[in-house]
Amino acid sequence: GGVVLMTVNGLAQIGLFFLVLVALVKPMGWYMARVYTGQTCGMDRVMGPFERLIYRVCGVRATEGMNWKTYAVAMLLFNVTGLVALYALQRLQGYLPLNPAGFGAVAPDLAFNTASSFITNTNWQAYAGESMLSYLTQMLGLTVQNFVSAATGMAILVALIRGLTAQTAATIGNFWVDLTRSTLYILLPLSAVLALVLVSQGTVQTFGSSHHTTLLQSVTYEKPIVDAAGQPVLDEKGAAKTESTAGTEQALAVGPVASQVAIKHLGTNGGGFFNANAAHPYENPTPLTDFMLILAETVIAAALTYTFGTMVGDTRQGWAILAAMLSVLALFVLGAYWAESAGNPRLTMLGVVPPAVSAQSGGNMEGKEVRFGVARSALFATATTATSTGAVNAMHDSFTPLGGLVPLFMMQFGEVIVGGVGSGLYGMLIFAIIAVFIAGLMVGRTPEHLGKKIETYEMKMASLLILIMPIIVLGFTAVAVVTESGTSSILNPGAHGFSEILYAYTSQGNNNGSAFGGLNANTPFYNLTGALAMLVSRFWLAIPTLALAGSLARKTIVPAGPGTLPTHRPLFVGLLVGVVIMVGALTFVPALALGPVVEHLLMVAR
Repeated sequence: GGVVLMTVNGLAQIGLFFLVLVALVKPMGWYMARVYTGQTCGMDRVMGPFERLIYRVCGVRATEGMNWKTYAVAMLLFNVTGLVALYALQRLQGYLPLNPAGFGAVAPDLAFNTASSFITNTNWQAYAGESMLSYLTQMLGLTVQNFVSAATGMAILVALIRGLTAQTAATIGNFWVDLTRSTLYILLPLSAVLALVLVSQGTVQTFGSSHHTTLLQSVTYEKPIVDAAGQPVLDEKGAAKTESTAGTEQALAVGPVASQVAIKHLGTNGGGFFNANAAHPYENPTPLTDFMLILAETVIAAALTYTFGTMVGDTRQGWAILAAMLSVLALFVLGAYWAESAGNPRLTMLGVVPPAVSAQSGGNMEGKEVRFGVARSALFATATTATSTGAVNAMHDSFTPLGGLVPLFMMQFGEVIVGGVGSGLYGMLIFAIIAVFIAGLMVGRTPEHLGKKIETYEMKMASLLILIMPIIVLGFTAVAVVTESGTSSILNPGAHGFSEILYAYTSQGNNNGSAFGGLNANTPFYNLTGALAMLVSRFWLAIPTLALAGSLARKTIVPAGPGTLPTHRPLFVGLLVGVVIMVGALTFVPALALGPVVEHLLMVAR
C-alpha cells in the first residue's frame, strides 16, 4: 500500500477541534436550557419585543400547551407552507427582483426536489446555485428555510424532553413558541456573529452582479448543450452533448454568501451558495474559516446534550449521551485521516507517484484543497456527515474507498453521532430507549428511562424510527441500480458507481445532503425519488417521535429500583454505542461490502 503519514500537525488540529467543542458544550447548553424553559437568558431585552410582536401578529397564545397530535399538525402545516412557498419562488424567480443574472424558472422536478430538500433540513443540491438561482431565491427561499428547518428539529427535541420530564401531562409544549424561540434566541444571534467573522476573513457578502475578468491565456473547453429549460441535451446513447468553446473571459459569481454560509453550518443545513460548497474560496477562504465552520456545524447539536441534562434535572445524563457521540466521532475521524494519509497505492504501483512523493504530499490529495490538506478534509467530511450538515470542503468522490466509507457509514448510523440540531439528539434518545429495553430483557424486568416505563407503545414508535430510514435508503438504491433511469446517471462503472448511488440515497434518506459526486442527479428520476426519500425520512420520523413524547408525558415517574439501569455511567455509554453500531452494521454492511469494501480490495490487489 501507500505510505501512511498521520502527522503531529494533523492530529493536533483534530485534537484542538474536540477540545474547543467540549469547552463550548456547557455554556451553550446552559443558555439553550434557559431559552426553552422560559427563563431570562441575556437576549430578552433585544429579542423579547420581536417575539411578542410575532405572537400578536400570528395570533399565537404562547401560554397554551399542545398535545402531541396538535403539535404534529402545527409542525406539518408550517412545513407544507414552506414547501409550497419555496417551490413557487423558484418557478417565478424570472419575474421577481434581485436577479442580476436574469435566471429563468427552475425546472418543475428540480424545483420540487430543492423545496423538499430545504424544508427537511437536508439541503441536497442537484443544482448549481451560482448558475441557476437568483439572490432573492437564495435569501428569501433557501436561507429562511435554513433557519426554520433547523428550528423545527430543535422544537421536536424539546417536546420529547418535556415528555420525559412531565408527570401525567396532556401537553408537550407549544410548537409556535419553540420554533420562534429557537430562531430568535439561538440561531439568529449566532449566525450574525459567525457571518461577521466570515466576512472579516474574505467570505463574499454583496448584492452586486458577477465580476468579469479577462484570462491571461484563452482556453478551449467542452460546454454542455442545454435546452430552453436548462436541461442537458442527450445524444442517441444517452450521453450529454457538448460543444467546443473558446473562453477568453471568466465570470466570478458573487452574492450574499456569508449570511447563508453561517446558518447553513449552525443549523446543520449544508446547502452551499456555490456548487463547490465550502471548498469554494468565496465561501470558505482560509484555514480559520474552515475551523469555524466545522465547529459551527457541531456546536449546537453537541451542546443540546447539556440542555437535555439540565432540563431532566441531571446533567450527567447529557454528558453520558455526549460521551457516546464523541467517542464514535473521534474513532471515525481518525479512520478517515488514516485512510486518506495512506494515499492511493495504485499510483505508487504504476510509478506515477513514488512513495516518497506520496508521503511528502501528505497522502491522497485528489479532490482536496491545498489550503486545508488531508487532516482537515478528513475531519470536515466526518463531522459534516455525523451532524447531518452535508457541507463539504473536499470532493468525497475522490476519497480512497475506505476514506469514502467513513462519511457513508456515519450517515448510516441514522445521523445520531452528534446529528442534526435537535434531530440528532432525539434520534440518539430513541437509541437510548432501545438500549434500556435490551437491558430490561437481560434482567427480566420492565425497562425504564429517566423514571418512565418503556412499554409496548414506546417500542413500536422506536421500531418505526429505526426501520423507516433503512427501508427508504436500501429500497430506492435497489430500484436505481436495476432500472435504466437510475443506471444512466452513473459516471463511474463498477463498485464505485454503486457507491455513488448508495451514497446519494443514504444522504437524502438521512437528511444530510452531501454527495459523493460522479452521479448526474438532476434527472426526473433522481429528483422525484430523492424528494420522496427526504420528505419521508424527515416527517415519518418526526411524527413517531412526537407520539412517543405524548405517550411518555402521560406516564408517572417511578423511583429507581435495584434493577434499574443507571443511564449516566460508562456501562450505559458502552451499551448505547454498541446498539448504535450494531444496528447500523447489521443494516448496511452488506451494501457497503458491494461498494467501498470491494473497491478497496480491487485497489490494493496486485
